Amino acid sequence: MTLDARRHRLWQAMGLGPVWQQRNPSAAASGSEAAEPRAERIARLGWDDLAAEAARCRACPLGETRRQAVFGVGHRHAEWMLVGEAPGAEEDARGEPFVGQAGKLLDNMLASIGLTREGETPQSVFIANVLKCRPPNNRNPEPAEVAQCQPFLHRQVELVNPKLVVVMGRFAAQALLGTDASIASLRGQVHHIDVAGRRVPVVVTYHPAYLLRSLGDKAKSWADLCFARDVHARAASG
Repeated sequence: MTLDARRHRLWQAMGLGPVWQQRNPSAAASGSEAAEPRAERIARLGWDDLAAEAARCRACPLGETRRQAVFGVGHRHAEWMLVGEAPGAEEDARGEPFVGQAGKLLDNMLASIGLTREGETPQSVFIANVLKCRPPNNRNPEPAEVAQCQPFLHRQVELVNPKLVVVMGRFAAQALLGTDASIASLRGQVHHIDVAGRRVPVVVTYHPAYLLRSLGDKAKSWADLCFARDVHARAASG
C-alpha cells in the first residue's frame, strides 16, 4: 500500500477526509452535510476574516472552555511555517502560540539558525497550532477537535504559502501527514503536503515542551533544524 493510500485510510477512519483536499459532499460521512459548507466557507476567507471566524468558533466543546482562540503569530507570508499541537494555559491567557518556557526555548532554537517570530523579513516565520483552543488540563487533542480545526490550519497554510513547514510534536505530525507513525520514525525525512497545487516539504521534530522534559533530545532537535535549513535552501533555490 502506498503512503498516500495509508494516509487516505487513516484520515477516513478519523473522519477527516484526504489530507489538504476539500471533502466531497456526496462522499462525506453521515452528518457531515452541515460541516462541509463551513469548510468551504473557511477556505475562501482572508486573514482578518479567518482570525475573526476562529475567535467566534464554537464548532466543538473547546470553544466553551477556552479563554480565547490562539490563532497564530508571525509573518503572514513567511517562507517557514511552524505548526505545533494545541495551546497551553499561558497561550490561552495571552492568545499567542508558544509562550512561557517552551516559547523561550523555541525562540532560542529559531535564533540559532537565524530565524525569528518577529517582523516581516526573510528571516521571519509564521507559527500556528493544529488546535486553536486549549484542551482542558492540556490533555491530548481528540480526533473530532482536530477535524473541526483542520479547515483553519489548512487555510492558514494556503495563505502563508510557505516554502517549508516544520511540524513539532506527534499530534501535529499525525494531523498534517495523516499518519500514526512515531516522531522517531518521521524525523530525518522530507515529507510533503499539497497546498494549492504545489508540493510543500515538511520536516518533523520534537515539540519544545517535550524537550523541556527530555533534555537529552535537544541535540536531536538541533539536528532536525539543521536538516530543515538544508531542505528550505533546496526548496528556495528550486
